[in-house]
Amino acid sequence: MPILNQKTFSEGTLSTTLALQYPSPEVFTYPEKILQFGTGVLLRGLCDYFVDKANRQGVFKGRVVLVKSTAKGGADAFEAQDGLFTHCIKGIDEGKEVEEYLINSSISRTLTASKEWDAILACASSPDMQIIISNTTEVGIQYVANDAISGACPTSFPAKLVAFLHARWQHFGGSKESGMVIIPTELIINNGDVLKDIVLKLAHDHQLPADFLQWIQSANHFCNSLVDRIVPGAPDEATRTAICEQLGYEDSLVIISEVYRLWAIQGSSEVKKILSFASVDSGVVIAEDIEIYRELKLRLLNGTHTLMCGMSYLLGFRLVKDVMSNSYLSKLVMNLMLTELAHSIPYKMDFKIADRFGRSVLDRFKNPFINHKLIDITVQYTTKMRMRNIPLLVNYYQIFGKAPELFAMGFAAYLQFMHAVKVEDGKYFGECNGEFYPIQCDYAAYFYEAWKDLNLTKLLADEEVWGHDLSALPGFEDAVKKYL
Repeated sequence: MPILNQKTFSEGTLSTTLALQYPSPEVFTYPEKILQFGTGVLLRGLCDYFVDKANRQGVFKGRVVLVKSTAKGGADAFEAQDGLFTHCIKGIDEGKEVEEYLINSSISRTLTASKEWDAILACASSPDMQIIISNTTEVGIQYVANDAISGACPTSFPAKLVAFLHARWQHFGGSKESGMVIIPTELIINNGDVLKDIVLKLAHDHQLPADFLQWIQSANHFCNSLVDRIVPGAPDEATRTAICEQLGYEDSLVIISEVYRLWAIQGSSEVKKILSFASVDSGVVIAEDIEIYRELKLRLLNGTHTLMCGMSYLLGFRLVKDVMSNSYLSKLVMNLMLTELAHSIPYKMDFKIADRFGRSVLDRFKNPFINHKLIDITVQYTTKMRMRNIPLLVNYYQIFGKAPELFAMGFAAYLQFMHAVKVEDGKYFGECNGEFYPIQCDYAAYFYEAWKDLNLTKLLADEEVWGHDLSALPGFEDAVKKYL
């Protein structure tokens, strides 16, 4: 079969029996307007989806330069396919089954930060470049001291951003018009504000000119945002092969997503004008206040995912949809979400709003077309638990004064999942029913040592891990201990 790329597309050699949406040839002439740090499926299945949809309607008329930030792998597949990839959208929308296939043509090229840093900095001199998007996981937006911003590629994403903005400021002489709209999508609270603070601190550390710091604050828009769409990791080989056989061409970058989509961006009318792609889909919300969207998604969808994934995996399940097809676990997940988490969201809202959103999330979890792997949800497990769930636990105690039983069960399962029994080449593995599984968490070494002689009181009291002394919560230690 031919490989999906611009050459085979333009030659008309792609042939499929599916109702496939093709890009317009005009799209390939559009200028590069977005620099995107991250090549993962979520950015491609949501943010790049909106850009592609707008381009199809002749609205945004701009393309995306991808920056591959991690050392893992390369950009070969993106280069071979000229950034083109197939997006399969499957699910239930308003009671009707939806199945769509489209070729996303929003990506113009992909650059690897460690090898092509000069080419990335060259993008700073483009007057067409207006927007920066990132998804470097929750651990990506962190302050790293002494991260050099001149010469070679910086290590951290915030330092890369400082270097890029400084190059742009220099090239355009600090003009207000050269400012960027910067939208981090990492799942941390007030991600735009946090990123801006780190950028300013790094600029100050490196003793960059005061005029540059002023330009960062006055000419650039750092937007808090949240993204919500279930886009599982790359399909397994069997699934990918089956899809490609239907499509009639090879695609190493194919992704599958649910129908539901939300990208909430905190921004002004000026930001809305620059993000013109928002006008073609109600799934993009640009508003002065997006906190309610963030809290609902972060606490009920992500928070429930975090508490259910370890427990379900250790029980022998591998996919979210299979957990939800089990009557006992499905009811447990529903009760966890609606009777414990929904009542402890640290944001004032009518419970009916949380209940309605929660029930829609439960339906999304049951989507039979999405193979959402539980093991993928456990990546950076501890950071997710601290950021998504610990605030709920603390707030639950403030409201009810007792331990949330199902939360404690999920937390105990998380601790059990983090029990590594094998270390190979610096990588940690747990064991479930005789099979080893990877513990892909920055705290894997911490828990490996903790489990050698587990002191639950000491573990729960570690404020550096949790941000709170969990041992001080009456009854929580006992509740967790019951399930260990």
